[in-house]
Amino acid sequence: MTPPDPAPELPRRRRPRYSGKNPRKFEEKYKEHHPERYAETVAKVLASGKTPAGAHRPIMVAEILEALAPEPGIVAVDCTLGYGGHSQEILARIQPGGRLLGLDHDPIELPKTEARLRGLGFGPDRFSAHRSNFAGLPKILAAESLAGVDCILADLGVSSMQIDNPSRGFSVKLEGPLDMRMNPLRGQSAAQLLEKAEAAGLSILLAENADEPHATRLAGRLAGRRFATTTALSAAICAALPGVRNEERELSVRRVFQALRIAVNDEFSALDTFLRNLPGCLNPGGRVAILTFHSGEDRRVKKAFEAGLRDGIYSDIASDVIRPGPAERHANPRSASAKLRWARSCSPVL
Repeated sequence: MTPPDPAPELPRRRRPRYSGKNPRKFEEKYKEHHPERYAETVAKVLASGKTPAGAHRPIMVAEILEALAPEPGIVAVDCTLGYGGHSQEILARIQPGGRLLGLDHDPIELPKTEARLRGLGFGPDRFSAHRSNFAGLPKILAAESLAGVDCILADLGVSSMQIDNPSRGFSVKLEGPLDMRMNPLRGQSAAQLLEKAEAAGLSILLAENADEPHATRLAGRLAGRRFATTTALSAAICAALPGVRNEERELSVRRVFQALRIAVNDEFSALDTFLRNLPGCLNPGGRVAILTFHSGEDRRVKKAFEAGLRDGIYSDIASDVIRPGPAERHANPRSASAKLRWARSCSPVL
């Protein structure tokens, strides 16, 4: 009997080539994308104060855990699951018997994070993932037959996975399509928003969403134009501000990107809905912690918590905003603008 022909030898896959000593592009950082295989490389990136490509560093973990005080057996919600760093820490503290619901409306990152937490041993009886933004929390609780939960976390920042991936269109430095949608399957992109915008409306949007001091001048130069890439928009913003110091122009670029991202994802409307529904989602004595990253978000959270305290909905709220310490700001510069506020639901009168 003639032996079968040997299987053809597959060509060896070569690692991505890049110029210079170290990879610079997001897709070239193959070691950082596989922390389970290249732990030493990832540790070096973290030690340098940077975030590994495709990952996210949870902010103010200790402060959030102190505010939420998670205990074994409770039901918790992470309304902005992201990379799952906060959820991982909460899950560890609510065992045995505890359960966490994770919400995120990013269809690209949610399956990755669910698989990551499953790999850490958190099965469906302990953790469930739901594709929804935080405004949909009441529907998620109803679907899970829950009248309320014991603690709720909402981290309103954009994740590093979204910022660092040029294809998502969030970065002010890396060239990519001008998109900025958290859920790229729905709604209009930032490029479409600008192309349809009129100068007067865009000026209001830039002022309200980002406190942009050059809103009127920028709106006149940007409204109605088609920008295919993030770098094209950045260049147009800088060109619209002749005579302005470079540092101030860079801040304007960041503020315009922030304002467009908020508008594209309808973030303020979602946050207002979340804050309005929040008291009805908490069990008596339940706790909520909200992490914000710019003044528009923080003002809304502060006012909602103060109103809830006056109306007897909350028994206690943070007396002042909580910020990351110097060590965290040094180790993770992206934490610098973070602000944490918390509230506790009233317990029933005995």
